[in-house]
Amino acid sequence: MAATPFGETDDLFAMVDNLHAEEALACVFVDEAQFLSRDQVWQLAHIVDRLGVPVMAYGLRTDFQGKLFPGSQELLTIADEMREVRTICHCGRKATMLVRLDGQGRVVHEGAQIEIGGSDKYVSLCRRHWEEAMAGE
Repeated sequence: MAATPFGETDDLFAMVDNLHAEEALACVFVDEAQFLSRDQVWQLAHIVDRLGVPVMAYGLRTDFQGKLFPGSQELLTIADEMREVRTICHCGRKATMLVRLDGQGRVVHEGAQIEIGGSDKYVSLCRRHWEEAMAGE
């Protein structure tokens, strides 16, 4: 089945329930899950609990300022199971944070939590190098 785009106000449970009625779904995959609303995270839980369809959601925990995305916070709160996909910092340590870069490669310290852009706009770092980057070191 092809990917189904959705918006921030869409009811994911209703969407999946309708699709599942047409053709049995083996699993639901959600990418960029950090952008889900809290309600949508609960809708995903209802897909698992009421429809019996497993859901796998992939996304970031925190934004460039080290703050949880609302969708990520809710996922961390109610997920049945979590598996971490590891990213490596330039120093070789596990990257748990990311910085946003402006057009000149400088670290951005303020701004909207969500800014869509290419991978050249974001750099994954370990906590130590994230703190240094945010401090301007």
